[in-house]
Amino acid sequence: MIRVLVADDHPIVRSGIVALLAGEADIDVVGQAADGLEAVRLAAELAPDLVVIDLRMPGLGGADATAQIVGRQPSIRVLVLTTYETDDDILPAIEAGASGYLVKAAPQGEILAGVRAVAAGQTVLAPSIATKLVERMRGERTPAPKLSARELDVLRLVAAGSSNPEIAKALFIGDATVKTHLQHTFEKLAVTDRTRAVTRAMELGLL
Repeated sequence: MIRVLVADDHPIVRSGIVALLAGEADIDVVGQAADGLEAVRLAAELAPDLVVIDLRMPGLGGADATAQIVGRQPSIRVLVLTTYETDDDILPAIEAGASGYLVKAAPQGEILAGVRAVAAGQTVLAPSIATKLVERMRGERTPAPKLSARELDVLRLVAAGSSNPEIAKALFIGDATVKTHLQHTFEKLAVTDRTRAVTRAMELGLL
Protein backbone atom coordinates (compact mmCIF):
# COMPACT_ATOMS: atom_id res chain seq x y z
CA MET A 1 0.00 0.00 0.00
CA ILE A 2 1.34 3.42 -1.00
CA ARG A 3 0.59 6.03 1.67
CA VAL A 4 0.12 9.43 0.03
CA LEU A 5 -0.20 13.01 1.27
CA VAL A 6 -1.79 15.42 -1.23
CA ALA A 7 -0.95 19.14 -1.07
CA ASP A 8 -2.80 21.66 -3.25
CA ASP A 9 -4.31 25.02 -2.35
CA HIS A 10 -7.32 24.68 -4.66
CA PRO A 11 -9.99 22.63 -2.82
CA ILE A 12 -11.72 21.35 -5.97
CA VAL A 13 -8.46 20.34 -7.63
CA ARG A 14 -7.24 18.73 -4.42
CA SER A 15 -10.49 16.80 -4.08
CA GLY A 16 -10.14 15.58 -7.65
CA ILE A 17 -6.60 14.33 -7.07
CA VAL A 18 -7.65 12.63 -3.84
CA ALA A 19 -10.59 10.96 -5.55
CA LEU A 20 -8.37 9.70 -8.35
CA LEU A 21 -5.81 8.23 -5.98
CA ALA A 22 -8.29 6.89 -3.43
CA GLY A 23 -10.00 4.89 -6.15
CA GLU A 24 -6.93 2.67 -6.50
CA ALA A 25 -6.62 -0.44 -4.36
CA ASP A 26 -2.88 0.02 -3.74
CA ILE A 27 -3.01 3.73 -2.78
CA ASP A 28 -4.09 5.14 0.58
CA VAL A 29 -4.50 8.94 0.86
CA VAL A 30 -3.51 9.54 4.48
CA GLY A 31 -3.71 13.34 4.50
CA GLN A 32 -4.48 16.57 2.66
CA ALA A 33 -2.74 19.94 2.89
CA ALA A 34 -3.91 23.32 1.61
CA ASP A 35 -0.47 24.95 1.55
CA GLY A 36 3.23 24.25 1.83
CA LEU A 37 3.50 24.82 5.57
CA GLU A 38 0.70 22.36 6.25
CA ALA A 39 2.33 19.88 3.87
CA VAL A 40 5.60 20.04 5.82
CA ARG A 41 3.77 19.62 9.14
CA LEU A 42 1.63 16.71 7.98
CA ALA A 43 4.58 14.99 6.33
CA ALA A 44 6.36 15.04 9.69
CA GLU A 45 3.27 13.77 11.52
CA LEU A 46 2.06 11.16 9.05
CA ALA A 47 5.34 10.01 7.48
CA PRO A 48 3.74 9.13 4.12
CA ASP A 49 5.60 7.21 1.44
CA LEU A 50 4.87 9.94 -1.08
CA VAL A 51 3.83 13.58 -1.15
CA VAL A 52 1.97 14.77 -4.25
CA ILE A 53 2.40 18.53 -4.21
CA ASP A 54 1.49 21.59 -6.25
CA LEU A 55 4.10 24.30 -6.81
CA ARG A 56 2.48 27.68 -6.30
CA MET A 57 0.74 27.80 -2.96
CA PRO A 58 0.31 30.56 -0.35
CA GLY A 59 2.75 30.86 2.52
CA LEU A 60 5.28 28.28 1.41
CA GLY A 61 5.58 27.18 -2.20
CA GLY A 62 5.90 23.60 -3.36
CA ALA A 63 9.62 23.73 -4.11
CA ASP A 64 10.49 25.13 -0.67
CA ALA A 65 8.14 22.67 1.01
CA THR A 66 9.77 19.84 -0.93
CA ALA A 67 13.21 20.90 0.25
CA GLN A 68 12.06 20.90 3.88
CA ILE A 69 10.25 17.57 3.61
CA VAL A 70 13.10 15.76 1.89
CA GLY A 71 15.69 17.45 4.08
CA ARG A 72 14.00 16.27 7.27
CA GLN A 73 12.76 12.89 6.03
CA PRO A 74 14.85 11.64 3.08
CA SER A 75 12.79 8.46 2.85
CA ILE A 76 9.71 10.44 1.74
CA ARG A 77 9.44 10.80 -2.03
CA VAL A 78 7.91 13.88 -3.64
CA LEU A 79 5.96 14.10 -6.89
CA VAL A 80 5.20 17.57 -8.18
CA LEU A 81 1.81 17.76 -9.89
CA THR A 82 1.21 21.23 -11.26
CA THR A 83 0.03 23.29 -14.19
CA TYR A 84 3.33 25.14 -14.54
CA GLU A 85 5.99 24.13 -17.07
CA THR A 86 8.47 27.01 -17.08
CA ASP A 87 12.18 26.62 -16.29
CA ASP A 88 11.74 28.89 -13.28
CA ASP A 89 9.27 26.39 -11.83
CA ILE A 90 10.86 23.12 -12.94
CA LEU A 91 14.47 23.59 -11.89
CA PRO A 92 13.86 24.73 -8.29
CA ALA A 93 11.55 21.77 -7.75
CA ILE A 94 14.05 19.25 -9.09
CA GLU A 95 16.91 20.86 -7.17
CA ALA A 96 14.79 20.79 -4.01
CA GLY A 97 14.62 17.01 -4.20
CA ALA A 98 11.43 16.19 -6.10
CA SER A 99 11.62 12.76 -7.73
CA GLY A 100 8.89 13.43 -10.25
CA TYR A 101 7.32 16.32 -12.14
CA LEU A 102 4.00 15.87 -13.91
CA VAL A 103 1.40 18.31 -15.20
CA LYS A 104 -2.23 18.20 -14.13
CA ALA A 105 -3.34 18.03 -17.75
CA ALA A 106 -1.72 14.60 -18.08
CA PRO A 107 -4.01 11.58 -18.57
CA GLN A 108 -5.15 9.99 -15.32
CA GLY A 109 -3.32 6.79 -16.19
CA GLU A 110 -0.06 8.73 -16.54
CA ILE A 111 -0.56 10.38 -13.16
CA LEU A 112 -1.29 7.07 -11.46
CA ALA A 113 1.69 5.43 -13.12
CA GLY A 114 3.84 8.36 -11.98
CA VAL A 115 2.67 7.99 -8.38
CA ARG A 116 3.52 4.29 -8.37
CA ALA A 117 6.86 4.81 -10.08
CA VAL A 118 8.04 7.59 -7.78
CA ALA A 119 6.88 5.65 -4.72
CA ALA A 120 8.96 2.74 -5.99
CA GLY A 121 12.07 4.90 -6.12
CA GLN A 122 12.05 5.89 -9.76
CA THR A 123 12.30 9.34 -11.31
CA VAL A 124 9.37 10.43 -13.46
CA LEU A 125 9.21 13.48 -15.74
CA ALA A 126 6.43 14.49 -18.08
CA PRO A 127 7.72 14.38 -21.68
CA SER A 128 7.39 18.16 -22.01
CA ILE A 129 9.37 18.65 -18.81
CA ALA A 130 12.11 16.24 -19.86
CA THR A 131 12.43 18.11 -23.16
CA LYS A 132 12.78 21.44 -21.37
CA LEU A 133 15.46 20.08 -19.05
CA VAL A 134 17.46 18.65 -21.96
CA GLU A 135 17.21 21.96 -23.82
CA ARG A 136 18.29 23.83 -20.70
CA MET A 137 21.30 21.56 -20.22
CA ARG A 138 22.33 21.96 -23.84
CA GLY A 139 22.00 25.71 -23.59
CA GLU A 140 24.17 25.84 -20.46
CA ARG A 141 26.86 23.52 -21.80
CA THR A 142 30.03 25.55 -22.12
CA PRO A 143 32.26 24.97 -25.17
CA ALA A 144 35.57 23.21 -24.67
CA PRO A 145 38.45 25.64 -24.16
CA LYS A 146 40.68 26.14 -27.18
CA LEU A 147 44.28 25.09 -26.77
CA SER A 148 46.91 26.25 -29.22
CA ALA A 149 48.64 23.70 -31.44
CA ARG A 150 51.79 23.97 -29.33
CA GLU A 151 49.87 23.58 -26.08
CA LEU A 152 48.29 20.43 -27.46
CA ASP A 153 51.73 19.13 -28.51
CA VAL A 154 53.00 19.68 -24.98
CA LEU A 155 49.93 18.06 -23.44
CA ARG A 156 50.21 14.99 -25.67
CA LEU A 157 53.78 14.49 -24.53
CA VAL A 158 52.71 14.96 -20.91
CA ALA A 159 50.09 12.27 -21.50
CA ALA A 160 52.83 10.02 -22.87
CA GLY A 161 54.75 10.44 -19.61
CA SER A 162 57.45 12.82 -20.81
CA SER A 163 59.17 15.17 -18.38
CA ASN A 164 59.60 18.87 -19.06
CA PRO A 165 63.21 18.46 -20.31
CA GLU A 166 62.10 15.61 -22.58
CA ILE A 167 59.25 17.71 -23.95
CA ALA A 168 61.61 20.63 -24.54
CA LYS A 169 64.01 18.40 -26.43
CA ALA A 170 61.26 16.78 -28.52
CA LEU A 171 59.74 20.11 -29.52
CA PHE A 172 63.04 22.03 -29.81
CA ILE A 173 62.00 24.62 -27.24
CA GLY A 174 63.35 25.69 -23.87
CA ASP A 175 62.29 24.33 -20.46
CA ALA A 176 60.84 27.74 -19.54
CA THR A 177 58.71 27.70 -22.67
CA VAL A 178 57.36 24.26 -21.75
CA LYS A 179 56.44 25.56 -18.31
CA THR A 180 54.70 28.57 -19.86
CA HIS A 181 52.65 26.37 -22.20
CA LEU A 182 51.67 24.13 -19.29
CA GLN A 183 50.66 27.07 -17.14
CA HIS A 184 48.44 28.43 -19.91
CA THR A 185 46.95 24.97 -20.42
CA PHE A 186 46.22 24.61 -16.70
CA GLU A 187 44.45 27.98 -16.70
CA LYS A 188 42.35 27.15 -19.75
CA LEU A 189 41.34 23.75 -18.40
CA ALA A 190 40.81 25.07 -14.83
CA VAL A 191 43.14 22.48 -13.31
CA THR A 192 46.24 22.63 -11.11
CA ASP A 193 48.36 19.62 -12.04
CA ARG A 194 49.59 17.61 -15.02
CA THR A 195 47.50 14.51 -14.34
CA ARG A 196 44.24 16.41 -14.07
CA ALA A 197 45.15 18.41 -17.18
CA VAL A 198 45.44 15.20 -19.20
CA THR A 199 42.26 13.63 -17.82
CA ARG A 200 40.30 16.87 -18.29
CA ALA A 201 41.52 17.17 -21.88
CA MET A 202 40.36 13.61 -22.50
CA GLU A 203 36.96 14.37 -20.97
CA LEU A 204 36.59 17.32 -23.34
CA GLY A 205 37.71 15.33 -26.36
CA LEU A 206 40.88 17.39 -26.85
CA LEU A 207 43.14 14.34 -26.64
